[in-house]
Amino acid sequence: MATANPSKKLTVPEVCEELRISRSTFYDWRAKGRAPRCITLPNGSLRVRRTDLDRWLNEREDLAA
Repeated sequence: MATANPSKKLTVPEVCEELRISRSTFYDWRAKGRAPRCITLPNGSLRVRRTDLDRWLNEREDLAA
């Protein structure tokens, strides 16, 4: 998946919007170790690298088949 800015860091709401899931689903996946890799900022906020989200999606592509 080609992206305009592969170094972009996405917020949890941005990831949820793109995946069309609720925040609670994202945090549930994270607790179960099923969410994309996250960066925890010093203030506790999470970010997801664009490249990590794309990789995570690509890894799941065959699982849906």
